[in-house]
Amino acid sequence: MRAMKRVVAGLVVGAAVLSGAAATAQPARPLVILHTTQGDIVLQLDADHAPITTCNFLRYVEDGRYAGGSFFRTVVAETNDNPNPIDVIQAATTAGSDDPGLGPIPLERTRDTGLRHSAGSISMARDGPDTATSSFFIVVKDTPALDFGGARNPDGQGFAAFGSVLSGMEIVEAIQTAPATDEQLAEPVVIGAATLAGARPAVCDR
Repeated sequence: MRAMKRVVAGLVVGAAVLSGAAATAQPARPLVILHTTQGDIVLQLDADHAPITTCNFLRYVEDGRYAGGSFFRTVVAETNDNPNPIDVIQAATTAGSDDPGLGPIPLERTRDTGLRHSAGSISMARDGPDTATSSFFIVVKDTPALDFGGARNPDGQGFAAFGSVLSGMEIVEAIQTAPATDEQLAEPVVIGAATLAGARPAVCDR
C-alpha cells in the first residue's frame, strides 16, 4: 500500500512538472485512479478544455458511484460490424450503461474543446446529443470517427473526450482483447473504487 501511495504521489508530481506547474502556472490536471481487478488505471482529466464533462465525471467519482461498477464492453475494429469501426472499452456504474445517474449533461463537442479521440483518450458514452450521464469509455487506438464530424454516431456530433490514460494502458489493452461475445466481456473487469488524487478543479466548485 505504501508503495502504491508513492507511485500515485510520483504521478501527481510528474503531472505537475509536465504541466509546467509553478507559482505562475496553471494547477496540475486532476488524476483519477480506477482500482480494478486487473490493476490500477490512472486517468488525467482535462478540466481546462472540457470542464462540464470533467466535473460531471468527478461527481460520480466523489459520490463513490463507480465502486462496484465494471468495464463490461469491448469493441475491436477488426471484428466490429460497422462502417465506422472503433477500438474502445466501456465502463458503467452498477446501474449499467443506461444509468440515469445525476442527470444528462450538455455535449462538449471536440470541435469546441480541441480534444481528439486518440489512443488513451477517455470519453463519455451517449445516445443522442446532451444525454451522457455516467458511462464512459477508453479509446485503445486512434479513432477520429468518434470526433465531431465523424460518422460513428449518425448525428455527426461526436463524443465528449475529457482526458487520457496516464498509466495502465497495458491493462486497457488487455481488457480489450479479453474473451467476449457480442461485445460483452465474458468476465467484466470490476472497478473496486475510483478515487481522486490531487486537487479538485476550481471550475467544479462554481
